[in-house]
Amino acid sequence: MMYLTEVSMWDIVKKQFRFKLKSFRGMFTSLIVLQIIGILLSLNGDGSGGGGSNYFNHTLSYYSGNILFGFVMIWAFISAILMTTRGYRYDDYSFVTDKMTSHFSNILFLLAASFISGITILLANRVVILIIYLFQDNVSMTGQPLTFKGAVFGMIGITLYIFLLASFGYLAGSLVQISKIFIMILPVVVIGGIFYDARLTGNPSLVPNVFSFFGMEDSIILFMLKVLLVSGLSWFAAILSSMKLEVK
Repeated sequence: MMYLTEVSMWDIVKKQFRFKLKSFRGMFTSLIVLQIIGILLSLNGDGSGGGGSNYFNHTLSYYSGNILFGFVMIWAFISAILMTTRGYRYDDYSFVTDKMTSHFSNILFLLAASFISGITILLANRVVILIIYLFQDNVSMTGQPLTFKGAVFGMIGITLYIFLLASFGYLAGSLVQISKIFIMILPVVVIGGIFYDARLTGNPSLVPNVFSFFGMEDSIILFMLKVLLVSGLSWFAAILSSMKLEVK
């Protein structure tokens, strides 16, 4: 009986997952809009310099996917919060379900959304380079060559970063659903912690240390373990907090 129950639960999770891929199209529409805005903003470059002489002048412009990546991270955080709201939770009751199956299908959806949005970042970054090459005169471009290994590792890294922030957003949204007071508490804790760290040490280290914990990791395996561990803790806390909500 336990085996049959587990199979039935995962069947429901898969059905919910497929349902959410179809019904949450608005999230992907907003992602596309943000990517278009990010492409336009990225055309100005991340920085520039230049020089010249009596014979020629030159301008150096630096381009990266930082703006695109930042927009997607914000999108993932907000989308995850929205999934915890009452309207989205009611969609799950189209199925014979419980909170655990709902959470599992949300994890699968946000993981898939992270992968899809990671692909759009890589493609959008190439679109920026193509536009610059086609519509600017006398351009000489140089950069790091994109190898297959680099593309795969980059795709994994981007996907995990997006999923990590989505996990934080899901936890924040779950806490807010318990009590609206968390709308004030969470920003105060995060922003207050940053300012307190800067005032206490005279040299802000909290944010750099957090970024170093993930971003300075040389091993892709250890990086994956770190992200999955922190994401797992966030999901565990979100699931525990959701148990306090009444079943509607």
